[in-house]
Amino acid sequence: MKEETVHAKPGWVLFGGCILAFLAAAVNADFMLRVGVSVSHLSGDLSRIASQAGRGAGHWSREAVLLILTVSGFVGGAATAGFFIHHPNLQLVRPYGRSVIFVGLLLLATHPAGRYSVPLACFMAAWACGMQNALATRYRGLILRTTHITGLLTDFGQLIGMRLRGHPIESWKITTPFALAASFAAGAAAGSVVNLATSIPVTVVCGALYVTGGALWSVAKRRPHLPGG
Repeated sequence: MKEETVHAKPGWVLFGGCILAFLAAAVNADFMLRVGVSVSHLSGDLSRIASQAGRGAGHWSREAVLLILTVSGFVGGAATAGFFIHHPNLQLVRPYGRSVIFVGLLLLATHPAGRYSVPLACFMAAWACGMQNALATRYRGLILRTTHITGLLTDFGQLIGMRLRGHPIESWKITTPFALAASFAAGAAAGSVVNLATSIPVTVVCGALYVTGGALWSVAKRRPHLPGG
């Protein structure tokens, strides 16, 4: 396989990244509304853990234990991606399809697990999000994140500032972090609406979409012409 066939075009990166960001945000919104814990990003969780430690004088509350499990799950998921993908740059020859399927299966499993252990469900969902966030962390000079938007908004603002200063920044490098951040916001809104207005299990639906998307990608990448080839 020639080298040029294993790199996706910016349009495909943006499309896939936006879908992943949307789904991760919907899952996160679902857990925040049902459990009060974020599973897709750690800044708030770490701050709450530190606050609990400072107030508890050595006593860890149930909330702090839950947050620690969530952080541990996220790191474990990122480590899993590092082990199986073992490359930070986006390359289509990597087993992204199977990895996304596994993320979906983890999310599907949180539904029955949550009936017996909410901490276990949070741990599994955070593991899935951590794995997703580490699937591909770099693409043509951009840092890709699909489970939180702080870094995306930082990149968006920085690149706008550089372009206003006169630096030759390509337009797609600006639109990519903006679109990912917008997709995350849309996913959080959609997940919240579905959670509050219906009895549809948001995380289960998202898990099924992950499995379907991963399977479709695994089939598509084996075709003679890859997107971006």
